[in-house]
Amino acid sequence: LFLVPVFYLVMIYSDYTGYPFPTAPPVDPFAKIRVDDCGKTKGCFRYGKPGCNAETCDYFLSYRRIGADVEFELSADTDGWVAVGFSSDKKMGGDDVMACVHDDNGRVRIQHFYNVGQWAKEIQRNPARDEEGVFENNRVTCRFKRPVYVPREETIVDLHLSWYYLFAWGPAIQGSITRHDIDSPPVSERVVSIYKYEDIFMPSAAYQTFSSPFCLLLIVALTFYLLMGTP
Repeated sequence: LFLVPVFYLVMIYSDYTGYPFPTAPPVDPFAKIRVDDCGKTKGCFRYGKPGCNAETCDYFLSYRRIGADVEFELSADTDGWVAVGFSSDKKMGGDDVMACVHDDNGRVRIQHFYNVGQWAKEIQRNPARDEEGVFENNRVTCRFKRPVYVPREETIVDLHLSWYYLFAWGPAIQGSITRHDIDSPPVSERVVSIYKYEDIFMPSAAYQTFSSPFCLLLIVALTFYLLMGTP
């Protein structure tokens, strides 16, 4: 006969009697978006107040290549949804759209849409992976990857090609997106290449009044007129 040590029997017994075992480590909290990397190791678009970052811009997007994927980070001042669209022109319609949607359960889900005219149709085939998102401080923020190359598909573009980026955000009702917050959402000035990292700032409407060359010229002309006086 072989004598089995008592402590060994206890260990075996504990496997079947619900003795406590070490619990899995907690899920890491959402890592904040780093803006120091903008223009260096990732490309960024900022829309809002000059000098804003991923937590203060009206809208923020970053992209960077990671192997065969592109990682996107989105954030917007909304309690509903934030999205980026990939378009062959600067107009809505026929666009591949990735949206991060805050649902009624407090989760942020990454969804895939295709713009049919002015209407966004959800597409079940979703290229996103490694998804994570959070709703904090009245902001929807998310991070996900999608492959650079995809099989030829009307609703999913190849990201190795350059596209105009459409930026949009707005409210959601019961986890479904509704019309974007502003009538004319911002659009990238030129097509975007995932192989080129830039840090681009676009002033929101509240900061555009005195930023355009025409307005600056008008201000200079009016100032000169007032200083010189009328004949």
